[in-house]
Amino acid sequence: QVQLVESGGGLVQPGGSLRLSCAASGNIFSIHAMGWYRQAPGSRRELVAAITSGGTKNYGDSAKGQFTISRDTAKNTVDLQMNSLKPEDTAVYYCNARGTFYNSWGQGTQVTVSS
Repeated sequence: QVQLVESGGGLVQPGGSLRLSCAASGNIFSIHAMGWYRQAPGSRRELVAAITSGGTKNYGDSAKGQFTISRDTAKNTVDLQMNSLKPEDTAVYYCNARGTFYNSWGQGTQVTVSS
């Protein structure tokens, strides 16, 4: 199992940018992939972006061209750079880590895009 701690959420105006960061601890060598999901009120949790241990990136349809996922293997962190934010990007963003026998989630960080 791994433990995940997110940071970087907050309130931003439309068109602005935010950078989310997720720090992993515990059995980090067992991680196959890490990613970001989001859940808006009344909606299902959806994939934003993910990156495998081999560096392959996968983006959800809502994130393509707007968000960028990156990782720092030395710091055991995965970041999500979010640009050109829109009100519909408002949601709780969750960090996720998958291993062979587990699927771990962070506590979530609120992102609100509003003027």
